[in-house]
Amino acid sequence: MLTTLKTAYTDTRAHELAWALGREPLPALACMDVELSGVHVQLRLLGASHQVLLDEEYGSFSETVACLPGSTAPLPLGVSKHFGSWEYEFAARVERLSPGSFAGRAQELLALVAEHPHGLAGTFPGDPCAFTALLVQHHEGQIRWRTWHAYPQEGSLVATRTRVATSELAGRRVGCSGLNAVQAPM
Repeated sequence: MLTTLKTAYTDTRAHELAWALGREPLPALACMDVELSGVHVQLRLLGASHQVLLDEEYGSFSETVACLPGSTAPLPLGVSKHFGSWEYEFAARVERLSPGSFAGRAQELLALVAEHPHGLAGTFPGDPCAFTALLVQHHEGQIRWRTWHAYPQEGSLVATRTRVATSELAGRRVGCSGLNAVQAPM
């Protein structure tokens, strides 16, 4: 699903993104609820980037990647840890692109996410290349999602990928095909 976010595009920078686990739900500009093999996933577009909430009978989990005032947790390149009953892996990278390459890559990613049944993308008014996009799937007992945060004013595209699993979730191998089938290199 592709939506235009009803908020002003602020001149944020890729290096201002922060990462946090376990935060309460933040005000969202757009949401998408998805059921994946007994796990409720909510994709949330924030004015400052994204939040993913997971809820199942064995516990809840949240990931926030956003420009958060006063946050001291910068966006890590990689994390692997246990969070409650969840096993969690996260990776991020910043890609610098020329203006022409940036516009092409932005349109490619927006089309990919907009056409996916479990994808949510929001563009900011004033620049069709300013967007945040999320895509989630269940694969081999894991919930996986990818995100893209576009900063056209500096030619930066921040891409993240996350994998979460619990021992209960690992027993549920029925679901969608994995993100590996998505033609969206990190």
